[in-house]
Amino acid sequence: MPRRRSGTKHYVMISVVAERYDVHPQTLRMYEREGLLTPVRSSGNTRLYDEDTIKRLETILFLTRELGVNLAGVEVILNLRHQMNEMQAEVDRLLQAVREQMRDQRATVRREHALVRLGGDAQQPGRGSPQG
Repeated sequence: MPRRRSGTKHYVMISVVAERYDVHPQTLRMYEREGLLTPVRSSGNTRLYDEDTIKRLETILFLTRELGVNLAGVEVILNLRHQMNEMQAEVDRLLQAVREQMRDQRATVRREHALVRLGGDAQQPGRGSPQG
């Protein structure tokens, strides 16, 4: 299902993208058919390219023009790159959870091993404590 235009992003029409990157519009349409690009659509069904789609196109063009990768290879590379980004995000989430858990454990250890107890469980002098 094609995405629809939303928000305040900057969009560029297919003809502008084709001219800027010296690519025939049919090539861009083929990339879309192959699932390599997913431009958003205007209410009139015009293909519009946002910054993320243009960056993805730049990657595709680098792989095909500079490295000689065919479209099947481009698809594999883009999928692997996407998976790596997802795994990195998961590692970042896990690392953050570990940091939070370690911070909580350090705080607990400091409270339990403090020379003077802090909080509601400390006895007040003169109210049943040996000093009072």
